[in-house]
Amino acid sequence: MQQKAQLFLRAFKYGIPRLGKCMQKQNLNHCPFADHYYNRIKLRKYHLNECLQSKPKISELARNIPRRSFSRKDNLPIKQENEKSPSENMDAFEKVRTKLETQPQEEYEIINAEVKHGGFVYYQEGCCLVRSKDEEADNENYEVLFNLEELKLDQPFIDCIRVAPDEKYVAAKIRTEDSEASTCIVVKLSDQPVMEASFPNVSSFEWVKDEEDEDVLFYTFQRNLRCHDVYRATFGDNKRNERFYTEKDPSYFVFLYLTKDSRFLTINIMNKTTSEVWLIDGLSPWDPPVLIQKRIHGVLYYVEHRDDELYILTNVGEPTEFKLPPWACGFIMDTNSDPKNCPFQLCSPIRPPKYYTYKFAEGKLFEETGHEDPITKTSRVLRLEAKSKDGKLVPMTVFHKTDSEDLQQKPLLVHVYGAYGMDLKMNFRPERRVLVDDGWILAYCHVRGGGELGLQWHADGRLTKKLNGLADLEACIKTLHSQGFSQPSLTTLTAFSAGGVLVGALCNSDPELLRAVTLEAPFMDVLNTMMDTTLPLTLEELEEWGNPSSDEKHKNYIKRYCPYQNIKPQHYPSIHITAYENDERVPLKGIINYTEKLKEAVAEHAKDMGEGYQAPNIILDIQPGGNHVIEDSHKKITAQIKFLYEELGLDSTRVFEDLKKYLKF
Repeated sequence: MQQKAQLFLRAFKYGIPRLGKCMQKQNLNHCPFADHYYNRIKLRKYHLNECLQSKPKISELARNIPRRSFSRKDNLPIKQENEKSPSENMDAFEKVRTKLETQPQEEYEIINAEVKHGGFVYYQEGCCLVRSKDEEADNENYEVLFNLEELKLDQPFIDCIRVAPDEKYVAAKIRTEDSEASTCIVVKLSDQPVMEASFPNVSSFEWVKDEEDEDVLFYTFQRNLRCHDVYRATFGDNKRNERFYTEKDPSYFVFLYLTKDSRFLTINIMNKTTSEVWLIDGLSPWDPPVLIQKRIHGVLYYVEHRDDELYILTNVGEPTEFKLPPWACGFIMDTNSDPKNCPFQLCSPIRPPKYYTYKFAEGKLFEETGHEDPITKTSRVLRLEAKSKDGKLVPMTVFHKTDSEDLQQKPLLVHVYGAYGMDLKMNFRPERRVLVDDGWILAYCHVRGGGELGLQWHADGRLTKKLNGLADLEACIKTLHSQGFSQPSLTTLTAFSAGGVLVGALCNSDPELLRAVTLEAPFMDVLNTMMDTTLPLTLEELEEWGNPSSDEKHKNYIKRYCPYQNIKPQHYPSIHITAYENDERVPLKGIINYTEKLKEAVAEHAKDMGEGYQAPNIILDIQPGGNHVIEDSHKKITAQIKFLYEELGLDSTRVFEDLKKYLKF
């Protein structure tokens, strides 16, 4: 299951702010729904109520803007003001390229969260939270604000940074790779910076300043992956910490978002299909919040602000139900409209259905099909379509080496996800780079259930339409083979978390298409998990998978595709599963049960086949820790690559030598 808190955070902090101030319709926390709506947003202007012109206009505060696109969380790069001309940008890029080519590759690292505020850049350097003057950000002249080692955590990193409006305080959320638990520290900025406070289990947090110029930190508290409580705290002489709001419905979660101009703090209460937004006045944070629209099942909306006007992005066409506060007028945007009318600059181009934005090199977006990898100029990017069983065209993105010959004899690694309306991640990863360099073909299948083609694309792959995603995946792999990209004996498939549902289902229905599979924290026992309401995410996930406990139709439908339920004695591809001991999102018990049942089926089939039958390898690698998916685990990366090469009978000497250039072993 997905890391919703992070997914929605990325959508709101790096999607909506660029979309602008539109009272919007997107999915919160981490789901990249903002991206998905770009290709269908329509702006309709409605003066819902009279504007209170006496309300002071607030100049845009210097908010924490992510500055470097190397962020460990793959944040979208923010377009800076006074953007340089294309030629200047190319010159700048050439400098970066030269630096990358001449720098010892063993020094490549993924950089943590980094924000700009005022004249400073705040970021992590080594094991410290530091800041440096903007013009000196690439030098080693920085001020240490806090040493993370004081928290006595194992290899901590900064996940998010927020700076108070007048730079009296900075707050940072800190966690480790082996746990989803996080700690928010507040550091008082002075000649001798000192940690003022720390709060455990914080999900989202934002600063505002009250009428008396006092900094107020609002934050949400997460317990057992559920985020229902909002707190507000002040520091210094007037120190306090109080609970501000509690959501009673366990199927909803709460997330904070500060509008781009810092004028309003929004409390976003939502589940997969429904949302409710409350506004906190950034000038009067102690006043009661204002409700924009009470929750209505099936109605999603999000709020932004600009020049004393509110903007709503929503999935409903008629805005008449929205009653804004008396001091606000507004715009309503729905998801079927012309985005050119949006008064905000978007973070990326509007994407028509046959166009994709993908990341394939550190710090850069490349937005043309057929574009070469600009660092080495040795890779091609292709866009293909597969026709699914119902005639639906399913897009694919394919990477391979430019000078590759006889692609049918090359190994193929297929990626899939297909859940929660999320785009399939195609960000730069060292292991992907070395595979392409070693002759592999990488294919990304944008199946239904994901969000690449918008809300309907997601709706057509969830609940009682989940089998559409399976049909899409099957069609994609068959199309790749028919187009001359590899063959079944050289085809591998990989997925993580909810993507494991489609992979496991395909292994049951069409195992002959694959040679080997790698899975990380896969969701394999959908039925039993969704019937266990004691698990932390079951209630939140009902809108994605259905409610088998109370709906017989849902129960019977899940039985048709659930990987665990459909294991049978037959030939399977070899499967390598990485699981985490204390994973709260995908319980280890379900993965162990799946693995044991699969091994029994494989053994039974091998017995029936007799001597000479080469049984597949089924490997379960249980890692310590309580995280869900650890992207940067060198142990996991090397184990998966070793498994793939051994299963395909390939020499891995070169690939591991190349991998050492990027990873510190």
